[in-house]
Amino acid sequence: MKIAILGFGTVGSGVYEIAKTLKNIEVKKVLEKDLSKINIATDNYDEIINDKEIELVVECMGGLHPAYEFIMKALQNKKSVVSANKAVIAKYLDEFLKTARENNVEFRFEASVGGGIPCLAGIQKIRRVENIDKFYGIFNGTSNFILDNMYRFENEFFTTLKNAQELGYAEADPSADIDGYDVTNKVIISFALAYDGFIKNDFPCFTLRNITKEDILYFKKQGFIAKYIGEATTKANDYEASVMLNLFPINALEGNVLSNYNIVTVQSHTMGEVKFYGQGAGKLPTANAIIQDILDIQEKISFNPISIEKKYTYSSNLFKHKYVIRSNEELKGDFEKVDKDGSNFYHYTKEITQADLLKLVDGKDYLVTKVSEVLA
Repeated sequence: MKIAILGFGTVGSGVYEIAKTLKNIEVKKVLEKDLSKINIATDNYDEIINDKEIELVVECMGGLHPAYEFIMKALQNKKSVVSANKAVIAKYLDEFLKTARENNVEFRFEASVGGGIPCLAGIQKIRRVENIDKFYGIFNGTSNFILDNMYRFENEFFTTLKNAQELGYAEADPSADIDGYDVTNKVIISFALAYDGFIKNDFPCFTLRNITKEDILYFKKQGFIAKYIGEATTKANDYEASVMLNLFPINALEGNVLSNYNIVTVQSHTMGEVKFYGQGAGKLPTANAIIQDILDIQEKISFNPISIEKKYTYSSNLFKHKYVIRSNEELKGDFEKVDKDGSNFYHYTKEITQADLLKLVDGKDYLVTKVSEVLA
């Protein structure tokens, strides 16, 4: 199969590197502004679109535009597309799947969630047999690197963020990772495969940047470790989802996920809990997932047909959970207990809905953590 790669950065060059080792994949063109990077580079997308020999396009550009336009043009010209771009997939997945079907080609996106971890394929395989009750996990390596370093070395948040930037784990503008946008996109994509529905980002997303060294030390004394978790579940045609810090016991598997690793848990009736663990990003792990998609398309392998026609409505009253809210003043309310540690007040709620939680927080800059069901 002859393919083209859009973008020759970290992931695109990784795809090229692995493809060179395989006899059944040939990279014919690379879309790249800097033509000196590789001898098959072109800065004219029409050269790729008009090349009848190119059957598949790998989109490694990132961002919404022109990635959206390039993906749509490839599909409309009867070329399959593989992408790792969670931002564009989370926004336009319905359009991409519809256009792919209309043109009898494929749109695949395993690498968009969990990097090299085959968690989306795992979700599809489980769905062949039964419904999924819930999924949750550490979907973002940058946020986990920060929390892990704060916990183990007792550093301040912004010191640790700077270290992550220096090591290349965090971008110069880290907001996608630490404000939850990246995890939100991955929850939306995972939801599509788990529940056959395409949701928008209507659910709560709490930033990571409010956590301090004092919070980490306080939770450590209580036997808790904080992890940044994305999750979703459904009940009939309603769904609940969130992106926020969760408190786990220090011996929980999630509590022992170190550095920039990811772990995604899928719950179902006969399988119980299945956990997918590994490198959530990186050049070769992500490229490996892309190559797997290419080979599946070439060999006509589909774990479960993707359909996102089912309609879901976000409900903030679906389930009840316990939370811990940290503020610098004591809040009014019917709490299970309130701890004072230094200048901080830690408010332990009873089991409440997301609607109740949002009323308590009321847009204030509090640290909000959900108590893991293991602890609850």
